[in-house]
Amino acid sequence: MKHFAAAYAGTLLAMTALDLVWLGLIAKPLYAQGIGHLMAPTPNVPVAVLFYALYALGLVIFAVAPQFAGPGWMKTFAMAALFGFFAYATYDLTNLATLRDWPPRLALIDIAWGTVVSGVSALGGRLAMQWASTR
Repeated sequence: MKHFAAAYAGTLLAMTALDLVWLGLIAKPLYAQGIGHLMAPTPNVPVAVLFYALYALGLVIFAVAPQFAGPGWMKTFAMAALFGFFAYATYDLTNLATLRDWPPRLALIDIAWGTVVSGVSALGGRLAMQWASTR
């Protein structure tokens, strides 16, 4: 059980750290330019915490844990990247379909980011799970 908790902690830590850098520094101007008129002045922190908690759990359930006994890191990365691609595509394509002036360029960037951050975060979870399973 401790290795699953470690996988969750590793995934959550990696995703939170990467997303803070992405949203806070790198992509902030892109989002402000594309959807600034929709953005709240400050993030709703409890909802953000809920998102990260649930998303990391999804990555562990669907990508990290099932691939742990498998042959390598690439399968974990690939399954998590697919999870991220479908999750972020659902969000962005729904916004493109239903919201006026949702920028297609931003949707593509966001889907790409979701794919990458999910894959890398799952690798953090797998590393933590391996570490915990040897203790």
